[in-house]
Amino acid sequence: MLARPTPIAIVLNQLSVPTARKLITSIPGAQLYGLAGRTTDVDVSFTNFGDTVRQLYREGVPIIGLCAAGILIRTLASVLTDTKTEPPVIAVAADGSAVVPLLGGITGVNELAETIAAALHVRPAITTTGKIQFNTVLPNPPAGYYLANPEHVKAFIADLIAGMSVSLEGAAPWLVASDIPFSTDGERQIVVTTRSIAGSPTRLVYHPTSLVVAIEQPDQFTVTEWLEVITTHLTTANLTIESVACIMLPKSIAGAAIAGISQHLNLPIRFVESNHWQSALTLVGSDPNWTIWSAIETVDPHSIGQAQGKLTVVGTGPGSAQWMSPQVRQTILAATDLVGYHTYLDLVKDLSGGKECHGSDNRVELDRSRLALDLAASGKNVVVVSSGDPGIFAMASAVLEVLDTAANPAWQTIDLQIAPGISAMQAAAASVGAPLGHDFCAISLSDILKPWEVVAARIAAVAAADLAIAFYNPISSQRSWQLAAAKEILIKFRSATTPVILARNLGRSGQEVRVITLGELVPESADMRTVILIGSSQTKLIPRADGSNLVYTPRSYGKW
Repeated sequence: MLARPTPIAIVLNQLSVPTARKLITSIPGAQLYGLAGRTTDVDVSFTNFGDTVRQLYREGVPIIGLCAAGILIRTLASVLTDTKTEPPVIAVAADGSAVVPLLGGITGVNELAETIAAALHVRPAITTTGKIQFNTVLPNPPAGYYLANPEHVKAFIADLIAGMSVSLEGAAPWLVASDIPFSTDGERQIVVTTRSIAGSPTRLVYHPTSLVVAIEQPDQFTVTEWLEVITTHLTTANLTIESVACIMLPKSIAGAAIAGISQHLNLPIRFVESNHWQSALTLVGSDPNWTIWSAIETVDPHSIGQAQGKLTVVGTGPGSAQWMSPQVRQTILAATDLVGYHTYLDLVKDLSGGKECHGSDNRVELDRSRLALDLAASGKNVVVVSSGDPGIFAMASAVLEVLDTAANPAWQTIDLQIAPGISAMQAAAASVGAPLGHDFCAISLSDILKPWEVVAARIAAVAAADLAIAFYNPISSQRSWQLAAAKEILIKFRSATTPVILARNLGRSGQEVRVITLGELVPESADMRTVILIGSSQTKLIPRADGSNLVYTPRSYGKW
């Protein structure tokens, strides 16, 4: 099962903030969202309660609302669909005197409510009949167990409440410790097994994660072939994939052929150096390439070897928290280590609690990439933080360049992903209208990583092609002449009245956006925190009553 996103606590007024801060201390990684203008000392501000709550719900984020239960229910009514997949939703009184689980009985709402209530020193108002009568929640088994037939659990619980007896086949401490009145000849049956058997309204089947698949020669097959090998052998042995806790690989492997199996089977990979773990396991089946082991109890994958490392290169957007995608936010919250330019790490400091932060200067991108890859290879969950979009003049390319040229075998099994962000040129364009509404390109004016002759040739080519242009890295204390040189090239192809947008500190304190003309563009107009948009011959201004101008490039050109 995929891990759920970290819960979000939501407050509507300052009175609720202390209670929210108190309860989220019991939930690692939890964030506090507050209504803008009414709350301070929050992690994220929002302006529309309904839109925010519904979006979090759609993303599967557990929601803790410090407000009346009715507010949450009415807000979410239009998006309530599948009770099997809905995230937990809990209402908490502003003073912490009441904790009421509302939604997510199958996805752990009662357990989350109990955690919150313990932090607030109150009793949760759990109304689930099964929990009250039997001291357990059959639809939501604890970690290490998987309910094979959730579609039958409602009828099964109704029968138990009606007084029908139930027998238990197999071992499960959480069931033995419950108040379910088990008998040897029950009319209903609960089975705990690694075997692949069918459930029914009269029989609940739970699969304990007590199997381990060890692969000795991961490069023997492709990922597709390994999928077939694993599933075929489990089927032959009448074992279910839901009982597999993890896949073990030798730590010294050089290839990455098996790494994709984790995503396909939704199973963690653990790298091991020796066979010391075998003493606690029983051999189920094997051949020269693979082995299936079984444990007496459920297996915690974290207790075996080293995790598969993960490296995600993210773009946080130009600066404002509202421009950071939910994917990027959750990725940062889940990380163990953050790597990035000091300034960019400062942009996510509210999300960096409990993480190792590895800051560096802006000009050591390749060294930063090597560090991130090495950390991930050691089993860490690493995030490389870029502003804007990581694939536009940012760290995604640097990481891939190091991965390509250094060819370190230890990096080949890393789970590598790129999470996109809003680029500076997009934010700049949106601030004045749609100057990039037709064909456009982006060019960095820095000649640190490529010769100026290349930059100049590209500017001339796109100017002649009449493309709108986004200039990144236009000027710095050590590069003061390139912008003027770029203007000299442009003015040969563009009118001096061509609209130019200067956008500085986008989404940050001191944001400034100005619309000038190409003739007015001088080096003093910009710095390294400025992105410059140059219009095409078709780009137009729309004067506004307040004296400002909207800028746009029509999607259909006039006659040439």
